[in-house]
Amino acid sequence: MKHGPDIARIGALVGDPARANMLSALMGGQALTAGELASEAGIAASTSSGHLAQLLDAGLVAVVRQGRHRYYRLSGAPVAEALEALMDVAHALGPRRTRPGPRDPELRAARVCYDHLAGERGVALLARLTDQRLIALAGGAIGMTALGEQRLAAFGIDVVALKAANAINR
Repeated sequence: MKHGPDIARIGALVGDPARANMLSALMGGQALTAGELASEAGIAASTSSGHLAQLLDAGLVAVVRQGRHRYYRLSGAPVAEALEALMDVAHALGPRRTRPGPRDPELRAARVCYDHLAGERGVALLARLTDQRLIALAGGAIGMTALGEQRLAAFGIDVVALKAANAINR
């Protein structure tokens, strides 16, 4: 066996049609649930968990827990760049995929899903709060940092009440 990176393992994961469809759906930058990814892949929701476990194990996707939901996203820029390069090559060989989610541009930009902001604006807000270290992702959960608590309190938000409400909703 040759030494070096095992591109065959990554290629096999990406080469499976269901997983390829899941990864392609995540290229839009929007985190999606297992059910949404199953729909994009054209498979049963029960089947998606096995595929997602393989993608998680390989480090191609990451998961974020929000309340009772788990949202999957690409694990980082190198994965997105590799997929984009593969898409460029595949573009000449077949039709393009359709975008997942609502067709209405306003709903893509921002919408409310249950009790949280969703869509591109929701994803951008999560990224910005994380980048500014106001919230932190740990063990699949999202939590406020000490800096985040200070900023929210300075903004006039009752952090104690917010924490109490969040504890009740878990």
